[in-house]
Amino acid sequence: MKWVSVLIAAALGATGARAAERPNVIVIMSDEHAASVMGCAGNAVARTPNLDALAARGVVFDAHYCSSPICTPARQSFTTGKYVSGHRVWSNTLGVPEGTPSLPRVLNAAGYESFLIGKMHYKGGEAHGYQVIDEKTGRVRPARPAARPEAAKARPRSRLGAEAFRDNGDALGAEFSPLGADETLDQFIDVARRDAAVNFLLDRKPGGKPFFLTVGFIAPHYPLVAPQELLARYKDKVPAPAVPDGYLDALPLNYKHLRNDRRFEKVPAATAKLAREAYYARVEWADRQIGLVLTALKESNFADNTVVVYTSDHGENLGEHGLWWKNCLYDSGARVPLIVSWPARWKGGQHRGGACGVVDLVQTIADVGGAAVPKDWKGASLVPWLHDPKHPWRDLAVSEYYAGYVASGIAMIRQGTWKYVYHTRADAKHGPEVELYDLAADPGELRNLAKDAKHADRIAAMHKALVAEVGEDPEKTEARWRAGEGPDPVKPPVGK
Repeated sequence: MKWVSVLIAAALGATGARAAERPNVIVIMSDEHAASVMGCAGNAVARTPNLDALAARGVVFDAHYCSSPICTPARQSFTTGKYVSGHRVWSNTLGVPEGTPSLPRVLNAAGYESFLIGKMHYKGGEAHGYQVIDEKTGRVRPARPAARPEAAKARPRSRLGAEAFRDNGDALGAEFSPLGADETLDQFIDVARRDAAVNFLLDRKPGGKPFFLTVGFIAPHYPLVAPQELLARYKDKVPAPAVPDGYLDALPLNYKHLRNDRRFEKVPAATAKLAREAYYARVEWADRQIGLVLTALKESNFADNTVVVYTSDHGENLGEHGLWWKNCLYDSGARVPLIVSWPARWKGGQHRGGACGVVDLVQTIADVGGAAVPKDWKGASLVPWLHDPKHPWRDLAVSEYYAGYVASGIAMIRQGTWKYVYHTRADAKHGPEVELYDLAADPGELRNLAKDAKHADRIAAMHKALVAEVGEDPEKTEARWRAGEGPDPVKPPVGK
């Protein structure tokens, strides 16, 4: 927060009352957008002109990670400023209770008005400090938190059996259907969300409180369909992922289970090809919706004093490592776009290469807004690093996965160009398993160096850093998951 007054005064070139003004903040969060599928990320096939234009006006973070490669846990981290092991929303279930300290609430306390349009996966009807704008009516609707289940007793859970694999034959996961051309996307809910965001920006009058607006889109999340006009752009242009011979046999047990349980062990080459092309087309379709929101901002009263953030909740595998969808901690599933733009303050067209995560983004938004955050929130503000590319950034990111389709929980830490992944023990006979990648030499994460004795010290140091950052060993987190811990506090027995 100490940077805020200096940076905002510099950005506005003002003193006195003007220096006290704080920028509006817009966060556009898509769903399942792999960080590599953008023109501004160096992808020569992807067509994302609006995100590329935003990047030209902003700063692109090339090593930004979600907190978990699955929707609700990732978005709960954006809401609560904590890692998954801290907020304990492990899967796509109910989130933290209404009243939990949240990013919208701390900004509201600092003088902002917080608004939400679209997806944040608040399954219990919570609003967490947002005024929720109905995408169909454009009006704020009241939060209606649902009655929460009794949390007086822990509910034991179980993982997939370490040795239990089923024979799926040639069956494919249901996510591969529908696939291909779809001319009905003008009826998709993202269109209504886009229009609600456009109307908000054009209708809002100047002179009131600064706003924090979060716009949640579903695309490019499957189904992998797009208009034929867009699909045709990518026909025969999206290369197949590199999966070396014998590679799949060496996957960690968890990812073998993921392939088996989600039924993508035998994806036909033609299906995989069309799915990848459709994903690229769907990314371009999403880019068009984002562009219309950004155009509305440009035409609004707030163009010069609004920070724009684009990010996604998690990535998309697209056949890399023999995997599809998310649910893994390879970069394809865990690394996500992050573009931060405020031309009045930060020169556009910049990149930052160090590792960072969603908890850092939360701290950054709070910092820009001059908001005080709880002491137990994780992360560090990116504002000093945005201000000065030579600022000594901590260069660290953590992601955790304790949801389904696997035999045990998984945690990763990235430091510099090195990435360490720890798969907790599945049972007495299986695990733990470890992965180590030098992303400078092996950006595709195809050479696991963990069994090379010369890296033993690095592995030990990175595991220690992971434990220090999260606050406990992943085995302890997995034990809490297996014991049934959730986001609600467990009530003590009567009389205790």
